[in-house]
Amino acid sequence: MADLDAFIARLPKAELHIHIEGSLEPEMMLALARRNGVTLPYASVEAAREAYRFTQLQDFLDLYYRGMSVLIEEQDFYDLTMAYLQRAAAQNVRHCEIFFDPQGHTERGVAFETVIDGLWRALRDGERIFGITTALILCFLRHLDEASAERTLDEAMPWRDRFIAVGLDSSEKGHPPAKFQRVFARARSLGLLAVAHAGEEGPPEYVREALDLLQVQRIDHGNRALEDPALVARLATERMPLTVCPLSNHRLRVVPDLKAHPLRRMLQAGLMATVNSDDPAYFGGYVTENFLAMQQALDLTREEIVTIARNGFLSAFCDEATRQRHLLAFDAFLKE
Repeated sequence: MADLDAFIARLPKAELHIHIEGSLEPEMMLALARRNGVTLPYASVEAAREAYRFTQLQDFLDLYYRGMSVLIEEQDFYDLTMAYLQRAAAQNVRHCEIFFDPQGHTERGVAFETVIDGLWRALRDGERIFGITTALILCFLRHLDEASAERTLDEAMPWRDRFIAVGLDSSEKGHPPAKFQRVFARARSLGLLAVAHAGEEGPPEYVREALDLLQVQRIDHGNRALEDPALVARLATERMPLTVCPLSNHRLRVVPDLKAHPLRRMLQAGLMATVNSDDPAYFGGYVTENFLAMQQALDLTREEIVTIARNGFLSAFCDEATRQRHLLAFDAFLKE
């Protein structure tokens, strides 16, 4: 077991489902609040950590948006992103694709330019310092209307070269992918790739809508797709990647017990499952902790762990030369 834990820690990884705002650790939240004169209802880091003990998605989202309130200046977004990249590098993440939620900032009066300049500068510095290849994915908040998403895409156009895809996140219940069909069609016409959260809280039909109406290249989460055998067969045939987030699933009661997590069943069904951290500051672990939790809960074999990690690189939105470089390094590690 110890040998397998060490293997997981050293294994090269790709992370494809990380909300940068969800990497805001309590220490940084309070430090930025002091720097920016923001009042929070937490007297200490310990009090903030206690608030992180939520049990459902909406409680988490309320806390998540409150945490966002400390992100005001470009330097805040830079510091947040560099802190994540430093942690990722320490866990041998070699490639990451980072979600960001511009509506969560522009609706507070923070300019889109402020957000993306801070993120972009950190990604460029992170690539130089840590050797991690990176990309940005602009997410629309599904609890807002499609018109708001359209305005956000308009705002983003001067920086079109800085993000590779659009995504869909926030509370899933009552907000089907169909609600955003037109803005996704427009994004695709601009050459952007597409991903969407589906099948976490929402039913298998939301996964199908993401595939058919939004024409996504990856499904974020996708757990509940397993309730529909025909959908599972389609996902397997199409080699549709699923960006699975085990610790998030557990904390939000998507799965009541990690021993019941569907990750192994996904692999056995031939699904292209990957493991990611989602909102690691809130859910108790970064990508290595998610791998370790799954290995311990499901007694994953070395071969299963290798398959999941390789799937991450195979599912990434990087150019083929970058993918092959990462896979060569991955295979070289396995031969050590």
